[in-house]
Amino acid sequence: MKSCVMGIDFGSTTAKAVILDLGGRMLASQVAHMGAVSGEGVAAAIAGALDAAGLAQADIGRTVATGYGRRMLDIADRNYTEITCHARGAVAMVPQARVVIDIGGQDSKVIAVDAQGLVMQFTMNDRCAAGTGKFFEVLARAMEIELEDMGALALQAQQSLKISSMCATFAETEVISLLAEGRSKADILGGVHAAVATRTVGLVGRVGRKGPIVMTGGVARNPAAVHYIEKALGEALILPEAPQIAGALGAALIGLDDYRREHREELEGDDALEAQMALDKACVPGCRGVPELAPPPATAPRGNAAALWKRIQSHL
Repeated sequence: MKSCVMGIDFGSTTAKAVILDLGGRMLASQVAHMGAVSGEGVAAAIAGALDAAGLAQADIGRTVATGYGRRMLDIADRNYTEITCHARGAVAMVPQARVVIDIGGQDSKVIAVDAQGLVMQFTMNDRCAAGTGKFFEVLARAMEIELEDMGALALQAQQSLKISSMCATFAETEVISLLAEGRSKADILGGVHAAVATRTVGLVGRVGRKGPIVMTGGVARNPAAVHYIEKALGEALILPEAPQIAGALGAALIGLDDYRREHREELEGDDALEAQMALDKACVPGCRGVPELAPPPATAPRGNAAALWKRIQSHL
């Protein structure tokens, strides 16, 4: 029997890998920035996580993949939709979360979750780059600034500017026109982030505010994005320490559940693991588990279950 499991989020612009031991403790995580769905990038993330944990691929008992390139990974035993994995990982990092905002490289997702990290309802924008990491990349290039500097500069805005288009191509043209008019980069970026926040809050409205809101994904590291979304929501977001690894963590936890079930007899005698598995809930990193007395999520109409399952299947 192997000693660890791995979750891999093969995203559109970054690859993430998380390794857990059989007690649910996180041994290593790695984020690799790359080009569009890059095999080299995901290989670097996997190698970096294995190296940090002092392990070889042969030590991994179960590998679960998620993300845009999940079906491209030959080493994965199974793959799951991003919706499922991001929900599970976000609640593992922030147990009180009941709504997850995830803004990644190519799409935006808002997911309503229960106390076990199961999806109750979701909505997403995956038809264009509006408000995603790619959207910010395009505008950073148009304004000739570094992507990582956008947030700090946007927070210096003195005037409120309205960005009318959320299409990356049209927004780029609009930004260039505003620069030509002599508008400051800070004010323009403030308008850009405000527009993204408005769009994001619209997605939140579709699933409803069912409790504390956690933000994951690479854009969660942008202070202006967080500020403007909080302002539009009228409440504070909860930010995990490592927001980019939520999907990989969720994939690893799903793999952990599967591996424990498969090797239940071999794990007998390990009192700690037996106690965790008896709850039929996966342990979260650090073996904190899901509190038995965790308050239930606010009740809300679940909608048509068959329709929801059909939507989830469409993203498998």
